[in-house]
Amino acid sequence: MPKIIVAIDGFSSCGKSTTAKLVARQLNYPYIDTGAMYRAVTLYFIQNHIALTNPKETGQALADVHISFRRHPELGRNDTYLNGLNVEDEIRKMYVSEKVSDVSAIAEVRHALVAQQQRMGKTKGIVMDGRDIGTVVFPQAELKIFMTADPMIRAQRRQLELMEKGELVGLAEIAENLKMRDHIDTTRSESPLRQADDAVYIDNSLMTLDEQVELVVRLADEQIGLSFRREMNKA
Repeated sequence: MPKIIVAIDGFSSCGKSTTAKLVARQLNYPYIDTGAMYRAVTLYFIQNHIALTNPKETGQALADVHISFRRHPELGRNDTYLNGLNVEDEIRKMYVSEKVSDVSAIAEVRHALVAQQQRMGKTKGIVMDGRDIGTVVFPQAELKIFMTADPMIRAQRRQLELMEKGELVGLAEIAENLKMRDHIDTTRSESPLRQADDAVYIDNSLMTLDEQVELVVRLADEQIGLSFRREMNKA
């Protein structure tokens, strides 16, 4: 069967990454967490005191950033590695979340990571989630999803995620952080978050995780079938 690209875009903490991971598992496709890539760059910039307003400095720093994903044998997840070190847990912390949208808005950062993401999907057969996957990274993707949820539900989900990692943050602080990130993500000049014209809109506020995964897998199967029929007609 032909392989397709599944592009899932959406707001922070709407559950798109969790859904994307499970969809990838069911389709037997690699999953690429582009948000983790931007978080890894953000972590490097914080640790090395990179001035975000200095293009020359950020450009030089990017040359020293090497991101990869490796399968965690015990937890069964893909962990993010920054320059050879596992930073999966560190990049999810609140101090990184507070800066990631600012870093993601830098043109040099986006150009570097988009090029890397496009190389990852050159042979198709991937599930990738982020902010601009269906609009910039893979505008030709066979299946595009735009996912969202009620802001307070998103804040509650984020708080639970942080609690599971041992980080206690108030709901009001999280909600304010998400509001700030939404504003930056949707208004930045470089690859703003927006729904692609041909994307399927999913508000998962009242959906279970299983329902989300089932819906996206069904849509993917339909696109795989369409691609198969096109190839047969060409033959």
